[in-house]
Amino acid sequence: MDGRLWRRDRLYKIIKIIGHLCFGLIYNLKIEGQEKIPAQGPAIILPKHQFWTDIPLVGLSVPKLLSYIAKRELFLYPLVRHFLIAMGGIPLDRLKPIKSLNSFRYIEKLLEAGEFIVLFPEGTYYPNAIGPGKHGLIQRLLYWQEKMKRNGLKRIAFIPMGLNYSSAGWRRNIEIKIGEPIYAPYEMESKEFTKIIIQEIARLSGIQGAPNLPPEGKEEERSASSCAMGN
Repeated sequence: MDGRLWRRDRLYKIIKIIGHLCFGLIYNLKIEGQEKIPAQGPAIILPKHQFWTDIPLVGLSVPKLLSYIAKRELFLYPLVRHFLIAMGGIPLDRLKPIKSLNSFRYIEKLLEAGEFIVLFPEGTYYPNAIGPGKHGLIQRLLYWQEKMKRNGLKRIAFIPMGLNYSSAGWRRNIEIKIGEPIYAPYEMESKEFTKIIIQEIARLSGIQGAPNLPPEGKEEERSASSCAMGN
């Protein structure tokens, strides 16, 4: 890709090895569907967001180098910011998108280069429930797909991922199911496509029922605790 890749791939690989060792001690991981991940991107990984541990677990379960779309507040402190960016973090300001123009340009370049990007479409934690999904960034991704089509580039693969936590003794079971890639038709409406994504994430996570809507006036509070955003 044109320009410098923010992620430091050597560091990413070292931390991934350490993560496998550490998480393997305290969790019993069962991963299904890795063969469904395309050999080449561009692709958006769309996981269920249960707990903060989802973030490293996604990295451990996907055999690709990933970049992560994350809330800007996580990047406030210099040392933390440098580490997160080196690990593939991309800061976005949901409330003031104008401050994230550089990140938006970078995401578009990653897609053009066939990279794999993680986006938690619920926008925040919904333990044992399914969130309504944020369509704002999905809309932008579909817009970029239209631009890429005009340049003769591939469509984006949207890959849903379910996470299901259960307890069994002192090691917690975590079942991760990777779904079939979903390809949005050109000119697809973002709200409808987000609904399709959320339904598939719920199915893969073993969650039934309608999306869990936050109480009135609480959406901003919930979004502020998000570790990766979709709107």
